[in-house]
Amino acid sequence: MSWLTGDDDDDDRAYSEYDESSVRMRPNPKANKPRSKIRPQHSDAIEGRVFSVDRGRYGVWVAEGTPEERQIIAARARELGRNQHGKVSVVTGDWVDLVGDTSGTEGTLSRIVRIRERTTLLRRSADDTDAVERIIVANADQMLIVVAAADPEPRPRLVDRYLVAAYDAGIDPILCITKTDLQDPAPFLQNFAGLNLKVIASRSDEVPLDELRAALEGHTTVAVGHSGVGKSTLVNALVPDANRAVGRVNSVTGRGRHTSSSTMSYRVGSGWVVDTPGVRSFGLGHIDPSKILSSFTDLAELAEECPRGCTHLPDAPDCAISEAVAAGALGEVGRLRLDSFQRLITTLGSASV
Repeated sequence: MSWLTGDDDDDDRAYSEYDESSVRMRPNPKANKPRSKIRPQHSDAIEGRVFSVDRGRYGVWVAEGTPEERQIIAARARELGRNQHGKVSVVTGDWVDLVGDTSGTEGTLSRIVRIRERTTLLRRSADDTDAVERIIVANADQMLIVVAAADPEPRPRLVDRYLVAAYDAGIDPILCITKTDLQDPAPFLQNFAGLNLKVIASRSDEVPLDELRAALEGHTTVAVGHSGVGKSTLVNALVPDANRAVGRVNSVTGRGRHTSSSTMSYRVGSGWVVDTPGVRSFGLGHIDPSKILSSFTDLAELAEECPRGCTHLPDAPDCAISEAVAAGALGEVGRLRLDSFQRLITTLGSASV
């Protein structure tokens, strides 16, 4: 036998009639290339800022502040990846890396291949029992909370929720109260007298454009508010070509109609204002209840004297906040602030704050 004798000539002759054409391969009906785990680096990608999101298409500013500044339309690249809830979300305010046709010519489409690190994320949930977060905007450093003095009636509890979300995200809040010609806003503003909160007053017939522009200059500001409070009216005054839809308040229910249906970013001087759809609720189910106290700075100072593990709820023993407020430390405002704080932590089922 050849394997004993070391003679390989017989084996060579046995296989000499075969060549590459004899190899059988499984057909590839889709005619696609084998998938590789190696992802392209996209070293030629350019940076841009997302200013609008609409049904899988993203408006992006690139080369801001240069002669090449332009708007382009982009789609998500497949390699952008997924998170635990599905696709990685691209939201207004995101800084992204783009490849493909980035000329901005009408009809062209580029691809978003990376989302750059975010500095802040403003989020909300559908309700307080829903822990799944909805990202509203990325990289904002200010929140313009718009509330009407009347028509619709102001809701201090909703403003409290905005404040909690802002402080949780590390965003500085500004309160803009509109329609002050219809009703004196002073009683409503007393709810927030304990906070170091900048307040801008606006009339139905006169928008304080200079004051607003000064507050927005150099910042990325997200505007939030109940439907019908005049949020989009302010944006249209600041950016005349924005053409944001403006709604009226129902005379029977006292509620505003949802008019703005998308989140859109507009340039104001060297800053940006992000207009968001009006909401009637703002869920905080995604927020760690232990962070809520930090948004009530006046109460947080009193809490330093609380015993360890104090829940700050109405039945909490030896709670320094409750005792100080009952003694009149913060006046009538303190009682309102404590009530608002306790409503939030009770709703979220806090066991320890």
